[in-house]
Amino acid sequence: MTTGTPTISGTSGSATGEPGGAAPGLVASLRAALPGDRVVTDPDVLASYAHDEAEWAENVLPVAAVRPRTAEEVQAVVRECIEHRTPVVPRGAGTGLSGGANATAGCVVVSLEAMDAVLEVDELERFAVVQPGVVNDDLRAHVAGHGLWYPPDPASSPWSTIGGNVATNAGGVCCVKYGVTRDYVLGLQVVTGTGELVRLGRRTAKGVAGYDLTGLMVGSEGTLGIVTEVTVRLRPLRDPERTVAGYFDSVVSAGEAVTAVAAAGLTPSALELVDRHCLAAVDAWKNMGLSDDAEVVLLGRVDTPGAAGDAEALRMLAAFEGAGATWAAVSTDAEEADALFAARRLAYPALERLGPVLTEDVCVPKAAVPAMLARIERIGTVHDIVIANIAHAGDGNLHPLLITPPGDEAARDRAQLAFHEIISAALELGGTVTGEHGVGLLKRDGLVAEVSPAVLAMHQAVKAALDPHGILNPGKVLTAPRR
Repeated sequence: MTTGTPTISGTSGSATGEPGGAAPGLVASLRAALPGDRVVTDPDVLASYAHDEAEWAENVLPVAAVRPRTAEEVQAVVRECIEHRTPVVPRGAGTGLSGGANATAGCVVVSLEAMDAVLEVDELERFAVVQPGVVNDDLRAHVAGHGLWYPPDPASSPWSTIGGNVATNAGGVCCVKYGVTRDYVLGLQVVTGTGELVRLGRRTAKGVAGYDLTGLMVGSEGTLGIVTEVTVRLRPLRDPERTVAGYFDSVVSAGEAVTAVAAAGLTPSALELVDRHCLAAVDAWKNMGLSDDAEVVLLGRVDTPGAAGDAEALRMLAAFEGAGATWAAVSTDAEEADALFAARRLAYPALERLGPVLTEDVCVPKAAVPAMLARIERIGTVHDIVIANIAHAGDGNLHPLLITPPGDEAARDRAQLAFHEIISAALELGGTVTGEHGVGLLKRDGLVAEVSPAVLAMHQAVKAALDPHGILNPGKVLTAPRR
């Protein structure tokens, strides 16, 4: 992670005392309000709380990091920060890729990692109540013991937390069929920007009383409230999936197969694209032997039970072949199929070993996937940047990964130009600047380009109403309103 010269405008702070112009006495007040081990000011420890995984997004050392264990402790932090007019930056596991958890000048980082309990599982109503620090995969394993399943599964699921997933409305491999985090959040407990501890949402299967404040909080990246508890909807465990793999000569032909799958009326439980750059990086790291035969691999899955599922797998195979796959098959080896999907999840950390990686997550209509992939290739060529491609291709959510050699400042500049051109291309094709990583710091200009001035003003009005003191993760998502 690069923490040197920032490329996004902002302010900076010092690592000593109470940096960034923080109100005098804040740290002492926090220590008086909380148990003794909750407040951290050691600069070496603070450095680990200063940023998420977004490459080149500005960050500084916070004044302090607080590691609360209860909602009431989070509330106490927010109230002290209101009193001292100090920014509060909430943080989960720090796996974000947009700078949404990055510390800003004079702020207190609230790390929710210690609030990691599964509080309740209701098998009859099919929901679970969890604290925000529960790791996604840990929740899925826990509810599986009750015969239930939590579908949202971002590639970071072994490490990312439910609170962080809520903050960015995370998706994942199976969201093409089963939806994203917002579709599974029934209720929240939240500390508001005025220091109140409130409950939003419901536990019932239906409910339309009042505005959907729960849905508003999901994806708000900690700018409207700090989530201290989440009630998530669950589904019954699925039948085993069938995997269809196809090899293609180019990302464009693989994109055409994605369109063909949709045109065939199929809703796969997963449809993932992984190119040669990603496979080679995984092989170099894990020696899985996956990069010998294809420029691009398309991985599809169906989970419809019985003969209907068998038929869907064959229709997907026909779509792959009709789009020009050089090889395609329905896998009969579950271990081999799982290895391919494991490689998909390992692609990002594998590529990070090669140098700084600037990560996109634009999303376009499925019909535009081939054109968008072609645009990405051209942008990489024009700017002389290696762009690896992984994608939740089934719903048009593409993750071009811009790779630069360590220490190559010229390549870094070219990569940032390419980054913004990819955003522009996605918007031209009817897409959005972010499918699941969030706006954070890196895509604030993209949000301004995507929405109209009137809609941007609505966003700013909501922010002002729910965070009247302007302390909740300031500078993230929205640029300052024009005066």
